[in-house]
Amino acid sequence: MANKGPSYGMSRQVQDKIDSKYDPELEQILVEWISRQCGSGVGRPEAGKLGFQAWLKDGCILSELINSLFPGDKPIKKIQSSPMAFKQMEQISQFLNAAEKYGVTKTDMFQTVDLWEGKDLAAVQRTLSALGSLAVTKEEGTYNGDPNWFFKKAQENKRDFSDEQLKAGKNVIGLQMGSNKGASQEGMSYGRPRQIL
Repeated sequence: MANKGPSYGMSRQVQDKIDSKYDPELEQILVEWISRQCGSGVGRPEAGKLGFQAWLKDGCILSELINSLFPGDKPIKKIQSSPMAFKQMEQISQFLNAAEKYGVTKTDMFQTVDLWEGKDLAAVQRTLSALGSLAVTKEEGTYNGDPNWFFKKAQENKRDFSDEQLKAGKNVIGLQMGSNKGASQEGMSYGRPRQIL
């Protein structure tokens, strides 16, 4: 947690709330998937949030992960481990750009500082889960892991109706529009009738 002192008061409460969203079970699934996807060369982190952060912090494992999901041309050409902070953050940014190219939505993405400074590791988990879900959904043969680890995203189910079918559908009154079969106001009374003097 880079050169930052402890937080107090409201800042502490906010950080505690963010930290509570981190899921240790999801961490195990993600570690297992990344290890299978990238091979044994990536190793395994120490258990816990700080171990997970330290494992991914330089961006190299994330870059290998995203490269392994692309069937043809790899999006990140140069993966270099570096002790310099800006190089590590640049590597993480390259991963995020490649993940967006792969199809992960902007709302599912974490910010570079969320991982590098450890501000919001739950966001990192959400991004990796979204990436896993996309990989399972695409079925390109590049996903290595249990398909039950991530949910499959819904896909478009386009239908083509003929003109005849469309015309027939216009004659049907949908129940959402209501129905007035047999409805009348006979026998209805709303209190006393109006008295005009």
